[in-house]
Amino acid sequence: MAKFIKLYEENPNDREIEKIVTILRKGGLIIFPTDTIYGLGCDITNTKAMEKVAHLKGIKLAKANFSFICHDLSNLSDFVKQIDTPTYKILKKALPGPYTFVLPASTKLPKAFKHRKTVGIRVPDNNIIRTLVKALGNPIVSTSIRDDDDVVEYTTDPELINEKWGNIVDVIIDGGYGDNQASTVIDLSQDEIEIIREGKGSIDFL
Repeated sequence: MAKFIKLYEENPNDREIEKIVTILRKGGLIIFPTDTIYGLGCDITNTKAMEKVAHLKGIKLAKANFSFICHDLSNLSDFVKQIDTPTYKILKKALPGPYTFVLPASTKLPKAFKHRKTVGIRVPDNNIIRTLVKALGNPIVSTSIRDDDDVVEYTTDPELINEKWGNIVDVIIDGGYGDNQASTVIDLSQDEIEIIREGKGSIDFL
């Protein structure tokens, strides 16, 4: 059964964060709060764990559209090709926030993503997951726990998430009620900016 760990956004408990980091480093899967829908994820450096996440979503890892959750913009260069000043300004304005930005992939991506031309980057406006990523020292690969035919309560209420996922993942972080609206996905990998999905978050800054 998954560990069900309550954390508060204002001040996530260091001891609990360390426990979760240890589980992630061993290849564990976690469900965590973001500023949108609760996410399912694992350590980006652990291919076996990423394969498990892909399997749960019913897809092959090579085809998985996972986003990378970063603590801030400082470690972007590990995963993203050199970005120009206008792009950086957009990221700086929007993040942390409920956006996934599609950016040109760097050649330094983990083996599982070697053939990727683009990556989706998230820096959620949620202190729990950002603290966790910072403590882990590298991004967490993430996908939403919501399927289109899902009952929404099952993806917003941590107790119900625990009922549904408790036997499948290693840790469920209770960070309070989640949102039921996905992030806005913005493609900045081409010359033209493209809105791939309008979700939570205004696009007035573009």
